[in-house]
Amino acid sequence: MRIISYNLNGIRAAIKKGFVEWLATDPADIICIQETKAHKEDIDVKQFEALGYHSYTFSAQKKGYSGVAILTKIVPDNVVYGSAIDQSDFEGRVIRADFGDITLVNAYFPSGTSGDERQTYKYQWLAEFDEHLAHLRKKRPQLIVTGDYNIAHHPIDIHDPKGNKNSSGFLPEERAWMDQFLAKDWVDSFRVMHPDKPHCYSWWSQRFPSVRLQNKGWRIDYISVTSNLKDRIVNADIYPDVKHSDHCPIYLELKD
Repeated sequence: MRIISYNLNGIRAAIKKGFVEWLATDPADIICIQETKAHKEDIDVKQFEALGYHSYTFSAQKKGYSGVAILTKIVPDNVVYGSAIDQSDFEGRVIRADFGDITLVNAYFPSGTSGDERQTYKYQWLAEFDEHLAHLRKKRPQLIVTGDYNIAHHPIDIHDPKGNKNSSGFLPEERAWMDQFLAKDWVDSFRVMHPDKPHCYSWWSQRFPSVRLQNKGWRIDYISVTSNLKDRIVNADIYPDVKHSDHCPIYLELKD
């Protein structure tokens, strides 16, 4: 099972930048997308189907905002749209697919960069999502959580930890949430394969074009797995040279 997680920052914009052509290279069996910024009727899914991908989309009620999707060559046994948490579902933040004994949860975590109100909601969402996963895990113990977490966990995951110590996405409370999340028998798949590898980022600010060229980024996209799947990790990687978005794809391969 080959999985990619990719915040496209607008699926229609990414398509104009060659996203479909990249899909044609068969980068993975399952592509988890965040920030589609489109409803399903606004996306030409036939171009995905022509490449062998079935598409499942969960959009925000607000047009041009948020939204998640799963493109998969492996037909899921079950798809669940949302997490049954009202505001999260209104914003189109979670979609789930079951493949045999494995459950994949694709999530777009809120950002707090627009101000205190959204930062407060981010903490609320993190608590609610944590509880949602705990309940789900009782029924589906082998879980994968892909997505844009909007949190850089450790100093190694951000180009300027000192300069960003007060920035949303690297606040102590957010990093503490990651600590307690992983302490509940979850593993960060990238760090399983690359425990000390520096300068590996998945997002670069668009405010200054030179930022990506200079690799002044943040690693805020993750594929986390429950510890009972750790021994099945074959490979995990980040693809910074793939450029359809201000994020780049991240990759996980699990053996059968």
